[in-house]
Amino acid sequence: MNKEDIFVRRSRIDAPVEAVFKWHSRPGALERLSPPWDPIQVIERKGGIAQGARAVLKMKAGPVPFQWVAAHTDYEENRLFRDMQVKGPLARWIHTHRFEPLEKNACMMEDRIDYALRFYPFGNFFAGNAVQKKLERIFAYRHNTLAHDMTAHLSPNNRQPLNILVSGAGGVVGSALIPFLTTGGHRVFRLVRRGPFPEKDEVFWDPLSAYLEPKDIAGTDVIIHLAGEHIGEGRWTKKKKEKIIESRIKGTALIAKTAAELDPRPRALICASAIGYYGNRNAWSLTEKDSPGNDFISTVCYEWEKAAEPAVRKGIRVVFLRIGIALTPAGGALARFLPFFQAGIGGKIGSGSQFMSWVGIDDVIGAAYHAVLNERLEGPVNVVSPNPVSNQQFVETLGKVLARPTAFSVPETAVKLAFGEMGREVLLSSTRVLPEKLLKSGYRFRNPDLEGALSHLLGR
Repeated sequence: MNKEDIFVRRSRIDAPVEAVFKWHSRPGALERLSPPWDPIQVIERKGGIAQGARAVLKMKAGPVPFQWVAAHTDYEENRLFRDMQVKGPLARWIHTHRFEPLEKNACMMEDRIDYALRFYPFGNFFAGNAVQKKLERIFAYRHNTLAHDMTAHLSPNNRQPLNILVSGAGGVVGSALIPFLTTGGHRVFRLVRRGPFPEKDEVFWDPLSAYLEPKDIAGTDVIIHLAGEHIGEGRWTKKKKEKIIESRIKGTALIAKTAAELDPRPRALICASAIGYYGNRNAWSLTEKDSPGNDFISTVCYEWEKAAEPAVRKGIRVVFLRIGIALTPAGGALARFLPFFQAGIGGKIGSGSQFMSWVGIDDVIGAAYHAVLNERLEGPVNVVSPNPVSNQQFVETLGKVLARPTAFSVPETAVKLAFGEMGREVLLSSTRVLPEKLLKSGYRFRNPDLEGALSHLLGR
């Protein structure tokens, strides 16, 4: 016999109970609620959250992958839904989601989990406290994320569901953005470079051969263009630099040209760019008014944005998201060096004096959505925290959040020898960027300070 335990978390959500319940019923809810430090992969989902629905998830216990099958057993619209583990690592798991209206624009949300570990009493002895602490971390993240998402989706500017076309859907930003959009009620079409599945709202394109059929994207309200070769991995060989340039300029030019041919044309084209536009500028504070730098990546960003000119000429509102160092343990820079810091061998790069203009992944997607809805926002927009830090400050803060020492360092000469031009421009370059246009347009950052952002992203 296994000993049963109970976990409960309750939170006030400042949104109508109907809206909060509907959010949970839409595609992307599972992905959106999955903590980035412990992500899930949805293999199959049938029936949403209604009674009889089923979800198959791929998860990990440390480095060990396993499959979790959940069946939905109870459903009362706007009041509750319940799912239970059919297959998984626990002896018992019943998750009840309850919703209680408090007033017109607020509700109480409760997650209650009745569970039992296997191999009682040994399972409870060795893992009981760890499971409770893990649940506390996960559901603190889930409730916080939901509360902020509801605020964004209830914006006065969000007047109707949109048809949104996204490129780069499988990247770090795209994989976080799409669940955010779909849980908000928008329909998302994904541009893919393989055989598409139309039933999954996929559209084929080939930017290198300039193939994108206008009829395939007719009816698009907004295009969010995120696709591009990753710049922060490995040395910039001649072939790598060609890929970086081609993937950005050809892809952007094709999307801008095709959007300009549509009738009616999209309301907006939101293009990813990067703060690499400004180059190495030491400690100088930079805004959207500043000129491009002289580095390779500065030239790429300049030409990247210039490639959207066909859409600009046709009167489409074009926004260039100059994204800083996007932080998430699910991918990108933080994911690459996090294991070293967790092992206690992390430290500064070079002198540590170079500025890092960082931004949490939730504020990347929040800024992108703000750009979608705010019709007065156009041109370059810096997507960075209002509080850039030096590499030394970043290292010390990450060490504090993880409770790990940060005495190690990587000499500047080692970076240059190992990574060449990429190391100089990405790892050692100092770019202190401020989000002037975002702040002036009314955007409110979810996580404006580094310690708070890392604590949220890492569940600490």
